Amino acid sequence: MRQTDFDTADLRRAFGTFLTGVTVVTTRDAAGIPCGMTANSFTSVSLEPPLVLVCIGKGSSNIAVFEAADRFAVNILGDDQSEVATVFSARGVDRFATIDCLEAATGAPVLADCLSWFDCSLHQRVIAGDHVILIGRVEDFAIRPREPLGFCRGRFVNLGDKAAGSRLAD
Repeated sequence: MRQTDFDTADLRRAFGTFLTGVTVVTTRDAAGIPCGMTANSFTSVSLEPPLVLVCIGKGSSNIAVFEAADRFAVNILGDDQSEVATVFSARGVDRFATIDCLEAATGAPVLADCLSWFDCSLHQRVIAGDHVILIGRVEDFAIRPREPLGFCRGRFVNLGDKAAGSRLAD
């Protein structure tokens, strides 16, 4: 296998040109205390069975909880929820203090006002480089009719925004 010496800052900027949605991934620790974090590495995997995946960085302060979790929820944020994303990416704060949550069927917390959510039981956990990939079997979900929050080039974007530098590379 070929090892390439990339400048990781340049690689991160290149990855950042991919427009993603913004999610908050939630679960409960062994004591039942809610735990959550902002993540943008999320995708659907399969309709049959219904599977989704989310990637959690091994450097996350929440990694131990997610490595032990057998259930989790993925909450997709709406275009007016950049502050929620910021709260769930902050360290050293009670992320659930100002956020209304409901309890999903699996017991995972779901954000009351998010665009949509997927309540998942753990289907598979995969170690991949500096991340843990959680593949969840969707047990339940909900969706609301509004626009999603996006993230590109290190900032939040909405569908109505015009991206700077819209010219495609040759």
